[in-house]
Amino acid sequence: MEGEALGLLGVPLAVIGGALRVSPPYLFVSLGECLTEKSGRVNLGLEGTLIMGAMSAYGVSYLSGSPWLGVLAAGGVGLLLGALHAYLCQQPRVNDIAIGIALMIFGVGLAFFLGKPLIQPTAPRLPAFEFGNWSSSSPLRAALQINVLFAIGIVLAFAMRYMLQRTRWGLLLRVAGESSDSARAMGYDVARIRLYATACGGFLAGVGGSFLSLYYPGSWNEGLSSGQGLMAVALVIFARWDPVRCLWASLLFGSAGALGPALQSVGISGGYHLLSVAPYVLTLAIMMMTSSAHRTLLGQPAELGAAK
Repeated sequence: MEGEALGLLGVPLAVIGGALRVSPPYLFVSLGECLTEKSGRVNLGLEGTLIMGAMSAYGVSYLSGSPWLGVLAAGGVGLLLGALHAYLCQQPRVNDIAIGIALMIFGVGLAFFLGKPLIQPTAPRLPAFEFGNWSSSSPLRAALQINVLFAIGIVLAFAMRYMLQRTRWGLLLRVAGESSDSARAMGYDVARIRLYATACGGFLAGVGGSFLSLYYPGSWNEGLSSGQGLMAVALVIFARWDPVRCLWASLLFGSAGALGPALQSVGISGGYHLLSVAPYVLTLAIMMMTSSAHRTLLGQPAELGAAK
């Protein structure tokens, strides 16, 4: 009744709450892809990493009783898949894009196979900060509920920007992404830099998967991911390879995904299925607007244009 009493005011509240629930996987995967692409490599396999992370987190949380052990397990699985991607891409006559797609299919298939026994059991979930307890309005309380993992992601976005702009490791990463020849001339191993960056990017994507299974929607099933891993590539382009902009873009994508359910919550059900595809339409629009054979995107690492 409280939601109905709010009327149309419940729509922006539902969109805000939905954005806070839906955006964390976008945030972690986009931060991981941003880190990887800054080194001069594209990893299209993060969708598989996301789903493997979700399955691993749910299984470990169920077996151990600790959701945080599940988060660490998801990150570890993501790190291994990222390192595998980096290793394979270092081999002669190997295409980065093809390897990414192959590992995406591998990760999704392996997660579905290993996760079949986890569909029915219930695992402990991640906690959240209840910033809306002062209010008697359930939509407002839901909108002000922020998961601990999302709060960590916000801090991580600003920390990553600082690292890329102000630290020696960030400089080396950017040099490897802008000119591998310059990095080699300085005496640095470009393959090793990209290995570390891709592995760390996989770790973050795995952590993003743990949010799906341990908080929202908070279960394990084969339809858990809606392509967030693939959409994160477009999100990074939209954010111009800036971690903090990845945070804002993630909230935008999360808001797009929450618009349909928000309108339905106040009785507006017309066009619900059309609104549910808003994140995919947004992804397509971004890819169309940023695709050009005649110009370089602002902020794009130069080595991405020379990817194998």
